[in-house]
Amino acid sequence: MANKIKIDETEFCIGDTIIVYQKIQEEKRMRTQPFEGIVIAIKGREENKSFTVRKIASGNIGVERIWPAHSPWIEKITVKRQGQVRRAKLYYLRERIGKRAVKVKERKAKKTVSEKKSAGKKGRKTRSRISKKKGL
Repeated sequence: MANKIKIDETEFCIGDTIIVYQKIQEEKRMRTQPFEGIVIAIKGREENKSFTVRKIASGNIGVERIWPAHSPWIEKITVKRQGQVRRAKLYYLRERIGKRAVKVKERKAKKTVSEKKSAGKKGRKTRSRISKKKGL
């Protein structure tokens, strides 16, 4: 599925806000630089997979970076926020300005079977309890 990608232990989807820690070599020393933004596209298959991350820099300028999924220059990736989107590519964010350019709905965590059962019992009154109160 092209809408999800797994790098090391981290799995993320299109619409997620992630931080990509990239290794940068300056002369003889190596340093790590974070790049935080929204995943707007995932392309390719298997070894050729790549993903595009977009952020708004100073002066309201949009900056996009494309990384191969199996790049040796990626140190780690952390998912900051999970987004819920209805598109495979979020190129429409390029036309947006300001806060709207980074606004994506947040995905809610799915409830497990045990959570659903316990949530259903809390607020519900059974028929026998109601009839006892009314004197029926």
